Amino acid sequence: MAALVIRNPLFDGRDWPAAPPEVRTFHRRLPAYAPTLVIDAPRLAESLGVGRVLVKAETQRMGLPSFKILGASWASYRAICEHLGSEPPQWANINALAASLAHLRPMTLVAATDGNHGRAVAFMARLLGFDAHILVPDGTSEARIAAIGDESATVTVVDGTYDDAITQSAEMAGERCLVVSDTSWPGYETIPANVAEGYTTIFAEVDDALAANGIAQPDLVAVPVGVGAFMAAAVTHYRSGEHRPVLVSVEPDDANCVQASTMAGEITETPGPHRSIMVGLNCGVPSPLAWPMLASGVDWCVSVDSDAAGQAMVDLAGSQVVAGETGSASLAGLRALLADEQGRSALDDPQNATVLVMVTEGATDPANYERIVGRPHTEVGRVLTAVR
Repeated sequence: MAALVIRNPLFDGRDWPAAPPEVRTFHRRLPAYAPTLVIDAPRLAESLGVGRVLVKAETQRMGLPSFKILGASWASYRAICEHLGSEPPQWANINALAASLAHLRPMTLVAATDGNHGRAVAFMARLLGFDAHILVPDGTSEARIAAIGDESATVTVVDGTYDDAITQSAEMAGERCLVVSDTSWPGYETIPANVAEGYTTIFAEVDDALAANGIAQPDLVAVPVGVGAFMAAAVTHYRSGEHRPVLVSVEPDDANCVQASTMAGEITETPGPHRSIMVGLNCGVPSPLAWPMLASGVDWCVSVDSDAAGQAMVDLAGSQVVAGETGSASLAGLRALLADEQGRSALDDPQNATVLVMVTEGATDPANYERIVGRPHTEVGRVLTAVR
């Protein structure tokens, strides 16, 4: 199926408040926290016909192969604070935090996921000495299920879609069971908002890397979209200050719920089954909490097929970036945007433009990565500098 590129008819560019500074302070206290790489990719820039391509490579984050731990950790922490009715005693590291929360055990963190979010919630639960119960939709790869299980989580395969898994997870909430979801429903908005806040650390890291290397802010940012929490973070970051790049959302062609919603002028479901290889984006309904930010703050909406995502994995490997199926989506969408007659107008001066591509996961399914790219992810070279 050909890519679909549309200018968001609902865009109004309004201001959105920035995330609170304590989010990044929290992340800096987590084990093995370090900013991920921003990579200059001249080969990609040449192939796309733009001045510069920067890749924010969320391929290894605190030992996990995706960015999701930033949202899952902050949201889990805030859920615990809400459960306690106050902040835990002052803590300097995760071990001290876990010790201060020991009286809550047994406690279970629950999440529905296509893979990465649930694994991150399970990772956080393990650090805190809690249990984790993760629900995944039918069709989730064995590699993703096994990775979640490796975090000592109970994994339940739901007979249905991601949205069905969300419904079942919501029913599990209780005194000893905290639901940590990245999408919202009536009466459940605070925790998904915290997930999106957690993701803003990524964009703050980009700002720091560019400033340290004397590189101007990007003219365009391409972001993969599932329910919309990550794009909501991009909107709050880039629509709260003076610099306002073009924001491009990228989705699978059979799960383009945000694109369909912008065209309809309201939240619209894209029915399943959703079978794109971009499994982390296989979502049928935008988060109601994220929707106002997506509707007003995203300039262009692009949907692409699995073949385009697979080619983007190959292209990123050629620039020394290990990008999984979901992680490759933003490059696939950017290429489709710039190949589209109308989409090319997104950049006033492409030859001198800087574009930022958000790669949100590494090789979460190593066997499938090797099948698509033609070599193991361990054989793809590593870039040693943050920005060249």
